[in-house]
Amino acid sequence: MALSQRPPAARDQLGGLARGLAVIEAFGATRQRASITDIAAATGSSRAAARRCLLTLVSLGYAETDGRHFTLTPRVLRLGGAWLASAELPGLIQPQLEAVREATGESCSAAILDGPDVVYIARAAARRIMSVTLAVGSRLPAHCTALGRALLSTLPPRALEQHIAALTPEALTSHTRTTRAAIRDAVAAARAQGYALVDEELELGLRSVAVPVRDGRGRCVAAMNIGVQASRADEAALQNRLLPALLQAAAALRHSIPG
Repeated sequence: MALSQRPPAARDQLGGLARGLAVIEAFGATRQRASITDIAAATGSSRAAARRCLLTLVSLGYAETDGRHFTLTPRVLRLGGAWLASAELPGLIQPQLEAVREATGESCSAAILDGPDVVYIARAAARRIMSVTLAVGSRLPAHCTALGRALLSTLPPRALEQHIAALTPEALTSHTRTTRAAIRDAVAAARAQGYALVDEELELGLRSVAVPVRDGRGRCVAAMNIGVQASRADEAALQNRLLPALLQAAAALRHSIPG
């Protein structure tokens, strides 16, 4: 059963918890160590509020400090682990990802949309060396990934326009579409085709094809993809050899994911 997406009234929200989570989210690949000033700037809070949040995280074991800089500890993984342990979706999708991998010999992943990014929730990796390191919990920009465009193609028009309007798309390669019009056109093509294909927009030498995953009521709950090195498969190979396996898996999941 789907939960309501309507946010609770402000009087029912706990501001301190929101600030603490914002501090945790301020860390990332480009900010592994941060000072109080760094976190205050990243979260838009005062230095005093940032300091209290950081010291609280240290006292709870979610962060550590050398007296000047703060870093997160592995305990933070409990937060994501709690979702994975309680969520039914990754467990339902995983067998189909493995079936696609066995049928194609390629890595297959599933992701959901979270703001401007896709977040990987399940993966069946083939034994190949690729420069993109992916695992459950990895995040990639939705605007230039096949997974992201497959997910965006299922949004209602108003939600899609809100998403595109909020983007500050970065050119990751010379092929990356960065204008809102170009992204809108790519999403429209994915909607018309029923799948998204991205050619070297995320990384040079990497191609990917993705399809939406729907539940028994037809609602999109995730997307699944296959990514390959461009030297091993052109666009025709993605469409003719790999896409059918994804479509078959998505059809099977529609019968197994309750609406």
